[in-house]
Amino acid sequence: MEKRGTGGMEIRNEDKINNAEKNMAGGMKDQQKLTRIQMSETVLIGSLLALAGGFLDAYTYICRGGVFANAQTGNIVLFSLHLCQMEWERALTSAIPIVAFAAGIMMTEAVRRRQKIVGFLHWRQGMLLLEIAIITVAMFIPHGHLDPVVNIMIAFVCSLQVHSFRRVHGHGVASTMCTGNLRSGTEALYCYIETKDPYYRHKYRCYYGVILAFIAGAVGGAAASNHFPEWALICPVIIYMITFVIMIKEDGGMVEHYGRKQ
Repeated sequence: MEKRGTGGMEIRNEDKINNAEKNMAGGMKDQQKLTRIQMSETVLIGSLLALAGGFLDAYTYICRGGVFANAQTGNIVLFSLHLCQMEWERALTSAIPIVAFAAGIMMTEAVRRRQKIVGFLHWRQGMLLLEIAIITVAMFIPHGHLDPVVNIMIAFVCSLQVHSFRRVHGHGVASTMCTGNLRSGTEALYCYIETKDPYYRHKYRCYYGVILAFIAGAVGGAAASNHFPEWALICPVIIYMITFVIMIKEDGGMVEHYGRKQ
């Protein structure tokens, strides 16, 4: 009787081990299954938008009075420094993009909540068209005393972009700034080194890919701003147009990517 009891316990323990192994295998399989995402959340779209974002930051800093279109932290620091030095006009110049950025966020959120489709377009595609129109108008505004107006327009565009396109392959990504991307990408890189989990490899590559695109855009923006400042903004307009065409063509379908449920 004791033998049979012991044998039964061994069988039950073995069954538990087998079930645990099956669950682990099932979990790994679930980790590695393909999911489907919108075209607006692909690495391609995120990289194109980051390319434009880096370009605009370099352009406004070099050509439009030394302010940043995207990095409102930098503008807040400049605003504080000018206040401290009692340089009221320069403080106002730094504050204007901050206000414009906040206004753009509010507008985008209002559109997102109230209107998913604008005519035959998805609301994100409508935002892209608006960005193209604003940047095109800004391109024809003369350099000099009207620079603050251009900074308002570009900061507004960047806020539309960063709030409309917030994810790449399911990861929260900003296409107009790098601090959060660098933090999240580096965290994922560390997790991958520790665990060798392909999910984290995919995640850090997404973040670092967007950062590299932003850097490339900033380099291109600096070069264009120095060599042909009057027409430099044609570059982000072209990038946005390419992005729009890709989304019009593809956003009805879905794109597969490697992912995991969070």
